[in-house]
Formats: sequence, structure tokens, C-alpha cells
Amino acid sequence: MVTILSQNQSIVNRFIGEIRDAMIQKDRLRFRLNMERIGEIAAYEISKKFTYYNQEVVTPLGIANVMLPVEDPVLATILRAGLPLHQGLLNYFDGADNAFISAYRRHHKDGSFDIRLEYISSPELTNRVVILADPMLATGQSMVMTYKAIVEKGRPLHTHIVCALASAQGIEYVKKNLPQGISLCVGAVDEELTAQSFIVPGLGDAGDLAFGEKS
Repeated sequence: MVTILSQNQSIVNRFIGEIRDAMIQKDRLRFRLNMERIGEIAAYEISKKFTYYNQEVVTPLGIANVMLPVEDPVLATILRAGLPLHQGLLNYFDGADNAFISAYRRHHKDGSFDIRLEYISSPELTNRVVILADPMLATGQSMVMTYKAIVEKGRPLHTHIVCALASAQGIEYVKKNLPQGISLCVGAVDEELTAQSFIVPGLGDAGDLAFGEKS
């Protein structure tokens, strides 16, 4: 199942427009804030799919019945670009356990690249709901490799993948290479992917825009 947040007109369209805008991107704080906001909206949408139970809450004037989530999810993110998006999810799921994965493209002189995973810190994931965040889903290769790495910590009950932008090709790759039933929640989908595997029109390098260029 794929949810595209920008399909229905809402304030998320402004946040997506601003992370794309080359002039607004110069303000790193605003770029990070907009990524965080997209994460918050994704958290709200995903929360609709959780299991809830009835809880009595004592107010100053009586007792109210409220529906609360059965458990908090595990929030997993791909370093470093995923941190602002992760923070938005954490703002809403503030009792969540967290997992962090270091994954990056190692580029070669011929223009090709491979994906390297160097670090995973994660709680036990067996029968947990996992929300895996990365701002860009380009080829989908790093997302698939990351998922296969984290399930060594246990098989999740359900996994939600959250991205600010995705390519149509990346979505299809994830669908074909990950188990059925995984949900995707993306801000917007772009049709073009360059020979160097960059999303067009995209927004550029989300990690560099959030935290500065790397050498």
C-alpha cells in the first residue's frame, strides 16, 4: 500500500514545495524544520492504522473514555539525512524506541556506486511495528538493504516506510524486493531518475542541505 501525502491538497504541499525550492534551501534551519513537519504529518497518517484500546481518564470534572494506541512503534532512520524526518515522527510517537542505521552510496570513477551499511543500533523488533524513515527513495536499493539488515533484530509485525520524496522506479523496486504488506508513506512521487540515480526534479542531496556538504 502506498500513501502519497501530496495527492490530497493540504498544508504538506507547502512544506514539500519549500524543501524543493533552491532559494529556500539556503536556509538549513527551515529545510530541517520542513522535513520535520513532513515527518509529523506522516506520523499522523500512519497512526490511523494502529490498534487502539479504551482507557478511562480522570478529568477535574469526571471520567472520559479515550482510545489509545496499544503500543508505541520502533522508529528507525538512515543516518544522517533521515534525522530531521525522524525527529518529526518522534515528536508524535514520543515514547517510541529508536533504531539508527548508517547507509551510504560509495561512488566509483565510472559513475557507478554500491551501497554500504556500516552501523546498526536497534532494539529487538520481533512483533513490533517499525517505521523506517529516509527522506529520499531513489533506486530503492539502500532501503531494501536496510530493511534486510534490521530484520536480523527480529521480524516486525508490520513495517511502514516514510520518505519525503520518492521516484516511481524506487517504489516499484521496494514493492518487488520487500515482503508483501509493507506500507509506504511518501510526500510526493517524481517520475524521472537520472543515470546517476538522482530523482528529478527532486531536491538535491537531503543530507547536505540539512547538515552541510561532506568531503
